Amino acid sequence: MQSTLFRRVVSALSLLLVSGAGVASDWADRSNLNLRPGVTEISQDVFGLHMTILWVVTVIGLLVFGLIMYSAVAHRRSKNPNPSQFHEHVGLEVFWTVVPFFILIAMAFPATRVLISMDDTSDAELTIKVTGYRWNWSYEYLAWKDDNDIGVFFFSNLKTPPEQYERPILSGGLFPHGTAQQRVDAERPAKDADYMLAVDRPLVIPAGIKVRFLITADDVIHSWFMPDFAIKKDAIPGFINEVWTVVPEDATGVYYGQCAELCGRNHAFMPIEVHVVPQDEFETWIAEEKEKAASGPDLTPFASLDVAMQLGQEKYAAACALCHGANGQGGIGLPFAGTDFMKNPERLQDNIDVLIKGRNAMPAFAAQLTPREIAAVITYQRNAFGNETGDLVQPADVAK
Repeated sequence: MQSTLFRRVVSALSLLLVSGAGVASDWADRSNLNLRPGVTEISQDVFGLHMTILWVVTVIGLLVFGLIMYSAVAHRRSKNPNPSQFHEHVGLEVFWTVVPFFILIAMAFPATRVLISMDDTSDAELTIKVTGYRWNWSYEYLAWKDDNDIGVFFFSNLKTPPEQYERPILSGGLFPHGTAQQRVDAERPAKDADYMLAVDRPLVIPAGIKVRFLITADDVIHSWFMPDFAIKKDAIPGFINEVWTVVPEDATGVYYGQCAELCGRNHAFMPIEVHVVPQDEFETWIAEEKEKAASGPDLTPFASLDVAMQLGQEKYAAACALCHGANGQGGIGLPFAGTDFMKNPERLQDNIDVLIKGRNAMPAFAAQLTPREIAAVITYQRNAFGNETGDLVQPADVAK
């Protein structure tokens, strides 16, 4: 008994040492310890302001704490058993009042310039409305140059599959078969390079163009945070906050951000992915998306149950698994596996209505998914997780 406990304690200490070594190696890369310079002019202005003020407060801190340490040593009781008796010194009081005042004024000028620039959303050529939900984002393209009727709208959901982030249930005593974390890692699939950052439909913006974002929320407070653009703006229900960016033409690529406001239990599952593309490529993309939006929803019937199941599994993982579990076991949402709601043929229409309109804490998916995607999700729910009802829901069943 004692030897077993001793081995478990040694295993725990070994894990701490390994973790400590990992932390030490992370600290060796100093670039991860500072504010990110970003790729836009504003983000680099913010970084320059940050570094300037950091050096100012560092020098002040060294002077203040140096004076404190000098006073503690030079005027210690063993050296001065009889303390000096003196009163205020007008010159010193004026000095330590006036000098900080001028330091603050000197820092205020560049800070004010940057803050004014960050709030200037005028002359934007592209306007996008960003709305936060629990737990995803929607993007609506409102205006592009002289076109104020684009009509392109979509939701952006986490792309990372549930099996990569769901923690398996661990049983046993204190590290009976290796550490708890080792067993978690052994049972979980390898993580993608863009783990918990990639989305199914990224935001697309052109390089070299001023883009204005109108940021709000539908339910609770969120925060749209793109560090490489120096953007962090709260999304508040009932309010519209504005922010803008211009990504240089030589900085095209993929950029990631996240919700930076604690918005609920699944706060970590609503990332932001932005694709910055050349202007001609954006022109082609927005024209194609506008044409799709004008053509209406795709109501093409599924050729077979397998086709619907394949699409349904993909959309379920993106839109439903976060609350209802990758295997329909439930969580925040109700379980699906083996329930009467899923297996009873008389509840099929109710199943469709709930997904379209929402119920209680569950949001309505009529705006988030197309009729074809909703039909596929319901088909998947009613035939996966051991339900096997054989129900094949068609897009027309949802559209009506």
